[in-house]
Amino acid sequence: MRRTIAATGLALAALALAGCGGGGGGDSAGGTTQTSAASGGCTDVQPPAPGARRARKPRRRLDPAKTYTVTMRTSCGSFSFELDPKASPEASASIVSLVEKGYFDGTVFHRIVPGFVIQGGDPTATGTGGPGYRTLDPPGAGTRYPKGTVAMAKAGNEPAGAAGSQFFIVTSDQGGAQLTPVYAVVGHVTAGEDVVDTIGSLGDASERPTRIVEIERATVEVS
Repeated sequence: MRRTIAATGLALAALALAGCGGGGGGDSAGGTTQTSAASGGCTDVQPPAPGARRARKPRRRLDPAKTYTVTMRTSCGSFSFELDPKASPEASASIVSLVEKGYFDGTVFHRIVPGFVIQGGDPTATGTGGPGYRTLDPPGAGTRYPKGTVAMAKAGNEPAGAAGSQFFIVTSDQGGAQLTPVYAVVGHVTAGEDVVDTIGSLGDASERPTRIVEIERATVEVS
Protein backbone atom coordinates (compact mmCIF):
# COMPACT_ATOMS: atom_id res chain seq x y z
CA MET A 1 0.00 0.00 0.00
CA ARG A 2 1.27 3.46 -0.84
CA ARG A 3 1.72 5.64 2.22
CA THR A 4 1.14 9.27 1.50
CA ILE A 5 0.00 12.55 2.98
CA ALA A 6 -3.11 14.08 1.52
CA ALA A 7 -4.16 17.71 1.43
CA THR A 8 -7.29 19.13 -0.12
CA GLY A 9 -7.11 18.89 -3.90
CA LEU A 10 -7.13 22.62 -4.68
CA ALA A 11 -4.67 23.49 -1.94
CA LEU A 12 -2.26 20.73 -2.94
CA ALA A 13 -2.41 21.80 -6.58
CA ALA A 14 -1.47 25.33 -5.55
CA LEU A 15 1.27 24.18 -3.18
CA ALA A 16 2.84 22.00 -5.86
CA LEU A 17 3.54 25.03 -8.05
CA ALA A 18 6.34 26.41 -5.85
CA GLY A 19 9.63 24.52 -6.18
CA CYS A 20 13.51 24.04 -6.62
CA GLY A 21 16.77 21.76 -5.96
CA GLY A 22 19.16 18.69 -3.49
CA GLY A 23 21.64 15.39 -3.63
CA GLY A 24 24.09 12.68 -1.63
CA GLY A 25 27.71 12.21 -0.36
CA GLY A 26 30.36 10.82 1.99
CA ASP A 27 30.20 7.11 2.68
CA SER A 28 26.91 6.62 0.84
CA ALA A 29 26.09 3.62 -1.31
CA GLY A 30 26.59 5.62 -4.51
CA GLY A 31 29.65 7.55 -5.66
CA THR A 32 29.82 11.18 -4.63
CA THR A 33 30.65 13.88 -7.12
CA GLN A 34 31.56 17.50 -6.70
CA THR A 35 29.17 19.85 -4.93
CA SER A 36 27.39 22.23 -7.29
CA ALA A 37 26.92 25.87 -6.28
CA ALA A 38 23.48 25.81 -7.88
CA SER A 39 22.40 22.82 -5.79
CA GLY A 40 22.09 24.68 -2.50
CA GLY A 41 25.06 22.86 -0.96
CA CYS A 42 23.97 19.39 -2.05
CA THR A 43 26.28 16.84 -3.59
CA ASP A 44 25.42 14.57 -6.49
CA VAL A 45 25.14 10.87 -5.74
CA GLN A 46 24.14 7.76 -7.59
CA PRO A 47 20.78 6.40 -6.40
CA PRO A 48 21.23 3.80 -3.64
CA ALA A 49 20.13 0.30 -4.58
CA PRO A 50 16.49 -0.02 -3.46
CA GLY A 51 15.28 -3.12 -1.67
CA ALA A 52 12.92 -4.34 1.02
CA ARG A 53 14.15 -4.19 4.61
CA ARG A 54 12.48 -5.90 7.53
CA ALA A 55 12.82 -5.21 11.23
CA ARG A 56 11.31 -6.48 14.45
CA LYS A 57 8.82 -4.26 16.24
CA PRO A 58 10.41 -2.91 19.43
CA ARG A 59 8.85 -3.90 22.72
CA ARG A 60 10.43 -1.23 24.87
CA ARG A 61 9.08 2.28 25.26
CA LEU A 62 11.22 5.36 25.49
CA ASP A 63 11.94 6.93 28.86
CA PRO A 64 9.73 10.05 29.05
CA ALA A 65 12.27 11.68 31.37
CA LYS A 66 14.95 11.60 28.67
CA THR A 67 15.37 13.54 25.43
CA TYR A 68 15.86 11.64 22.18
CA THR A 69 17.31 13.59 19.27
CA VAL A 70 17.59 12.01 15.82
CA THR A 71 20.13 13.45 13.40
CA MET A 72 20.02 12.60 9.72
CA ARG A 73 23.09 13.31 7.63
CA THR A 74 21.97 13.74 4.05
CA SER A 75 23.61 14.60 0.77
CA CYS A 76 22.28 18.14 1.31
CA GLY A 77 23.58 18.49 4.87
CA SER A 78 22.37 17.41 8.30
CA PHE A 79 19.21 18.15 10.23
CA SER A 80 17.97 17.01 13.65
CA PHE A 81 14.61 16.50 15.26
CA GLU A 82 13.62 15.86 18.85
CA LEU A 83 11.21 12.98 19.35
CA ASP A 84 7.94 13.36 21.25
CA PRO A 85 7.32 10.01 22.96
CA LYS A 86 4.42 11.47 24.92
CA ALA A 87 2.47 12.25 21.76
CA SER A 88 3.37 9.03 19.92
CA PRO A 89 5.03 6.49 22.24
CA GLU A 90 4.90 3.54 19.84
CA ALA A 91 6.10 5.36 16.73
CA SER A 92 8.83 7.23 18.61
CA ALA A 93 10.19 3.98 20.05
CA SER A 94 10.04 2.49 16.56
CA ILE A 95 12.02 5.39 15.06
CA VAL A 96 14.78 4.95 17.66
CA SER A 97 14.89 1.20 17.07
CA LEU A 98 15.08 1.62 13.29
CA VAL A 99 17.78 4.28 13.55
CA GLU A 100 19.83 2.02 15.80
CA LYS A 101 19.50 -0.79 13.23
CA GLY A 102 20.68 1.48 10.39
CA TYR A 103 17.32 1.09 8.66
CA PHE A 104 17.29 4.59 7.20
CA ASP A 105 20.92 4.60 6.07
CA GLY A 106 21.26 4.62 2.29
CA THR A 107 17.62 5.52 1.64
CA VAL A 108 16.25 8.55 -0.20
CA PHE A 109 13.52 11.14 0.05
CA HIS A 110 11.22 9.57 -2.52
CA ARG A 111 8.50 12.25 -2.38
CA ILE A 112 9.10 15.99 -2.30
CA VAL A 113 6.21 18.43 -2.62
CA PRO A 114 7.48 22.03 -2.55
CA GLY A 115 5.62 24.14 -0.01
CA PHE A 116 4.13 21.05 1.62
CA VAL A 117 6.27 18.07 2.75
CA ILE A 118 9.33 15.93 2.19
CA GLN A 119 8.83 12.20 2.68
CA GLY A 120 11.36 9.42 3.30
CA GLY A 121 11.92 6.25 5.26
CA ASP A 122 11.09 3.79 2.46
CA PRO A 123 14.06 1.60 1.48
CA THR A 124 12.25 0.55 -1.71
CA ALA A 125 11.85 4.23 -2.76
CA THR A 126 8.38 3.41 -4.10
CA GLY A 127 6.17 4.80 -1.35
CA THR A 128 4.96 1.29 -0.50
CA GLY A 129 7.83 -0.08 1.63
CA GLY A 130 8.02 -0.55 5.36
CA PRO A 131 9.58 -2.59 8.17
CA GLY A 132 6.95 -5.33 8.18
CA TYR A 133 5.07 -4.09 11.24
CA ARG A 134 2.76 -1.25 12.20
CA THR A 135 2.54 1.00 15.23
CA LEU A 136 -0.57 2.90 16.30
CA ASP A 137 -0.67 6.30 18.03
CA PRO A 138 -4.01 7.98 17.25
CA PRO A 139 -3.48 11.76 17.35
CA GLY A 140 -5.88 14.03 19.22
CA ALA A 141 -8.59 15.87 17.33
CA GLY A 142 -6.80 19.16 17.89
CA THR A 143 -3.47 17.99 16.47
CA ARG A 144 -1.80 20.53 14.20
CA TYR A 145 1.15 20.22 11.82
CA PRO A 146 3.13 23.49 11.72
CA LYS A 147 6.34 23.85 9.75
CA GLY A 148 9.05 21.53 11.05
CA THR A 149 6.64 18.88 12.31
CA VAL A 150 7.89 15.32 11.82
CA ALA A 151 5.02 12.86 11.46
CA MET A 152 4.38 9.37 10.14
CA ALA A 153 2.87 8.65 6.73
CA LYS A 154 0.14 6.06 6.34
CA ALA A 155 -2.00 4.46 3.67
CA GLY A 156 -5.46 5.90 3.16
CA ASN A 157 -7.18 2.73 4.37
CA GLU A 158 -5.15 2.51 7.58
CA PRO A 159 -6.51 3.87 10.88
CA ALA A 160 -5.53 7.26 12.22
CA GLY A 161 -2.08 7.19 13.79
CA ALA A 162 -0.92 4.06 11.96
CA ALA A 163 2.76 4.06 11.05
CA GLY A 164 5.51 1.93 9.56
CA SER A 165 8.87 3.49 8.73
CA GLN A 166 7.86 6.26 6.35
CA PHE A 167 7.96 9.74 7.84
CA PHE A 168 7.35 13.22 6.50
CA ILE A 169 8.47 16.68 7.49
CA VAL A 170 6.15 19.64 6.98
CA THR A 171 7.97 22.41 5.12
CA SER A 172 5.50 25.29 5.48
CA ASP A 173 2.78 26.40 7.88
CA GLN A 174 0.46 26.80 4.91
CA GLY A 175 1.03 23.19 3.88
CA GLY A 176 0.61 21.87 7.40
CA ALA A 177 -2.70 23.68 7.76
CA GLN A 178 -4.13 21.46 4.99
CA LEU A 179 -3.54 18.25 6.95
CA THR A 180 -6.27 16.51 8.90
CA PRO A 181 -5.31 15.09 12.33
CA VAL A 182 -4.78 11.48 11.27
CA TYR A 183 -0.95 11.31 11.24
CA ALA A 184 1.07 10.37 14.31
CA VAL A 185 3.37 13.24 15.32
CA VAL A 186 6.80 11.99 16.36
CA GLY A 187 8.73 15.23 16.78
CA HIS A 188 9.86 18.59 15.50
CA VAL A 189 12.96 19.80 13.68
CA THR A 190 15.37 21.45 16.12
CA ALA A 191 18.43 22.03 13.93
CA GLY A 192 19.20 22.20 10.21
CA GLU A 193 15.98 23.90 9.19
CA ASP A 194 17.85 25.37 6.21
CA VAL A 195 18.74 21.85 5.06
CA VAL A 196 15.09 20.79 5.27
CA ASP A 197 14.15 23.90 3.29
CA THR A 198 16.72 23.04 0.61
CA ILE A 199 15.44 19.48 0.31
CA GLY A 200 11.88 20.78 0.23
CA SER A 201 12.67 22.86 -2.86
CA LEU A 202 13.82 19.85 -4.86
CA GLY A 203 10.50 18.49 -6.09
CA ASP A 204 8.38 19.02 -9.18
CA ALA A 205 4.65 19.31 -9.81
CA SER A 206 4.34 15.51 -9.91
CA GLU A 207 5.84 15.29 -6.39
CA ARG A 208 8.98 13.61 -7.71
CA PRO A 209 12.43 14.69 -6.54
CA THR A 210 14.39 16.72 -9.09
CA ARG A 211 17.63 15.51 -7.47
CA ILE A 212 18.54 12.43 -5.48
CA VAL A 213 18.62 13.30 -1.78
CA GLU A 214 20.10 10.45 0.21
CA ILE A 215 19.98 9.83 3.94
CA GLU A 216 23.56 8.74 4.33
CA ARG A 217 23.36 8.01 8.02
CA ALA A 218 20.88 8.48 10.87
CA THR A 219 21.91 8.54 14.52
CA VAL A 220 20.12 9.09 17.83
CA GLU A 221 21.43 10.90 20.90
CA VAL A 222 19.87 10.34 24.32
CA SER A 223 20.24 12.95 27.05
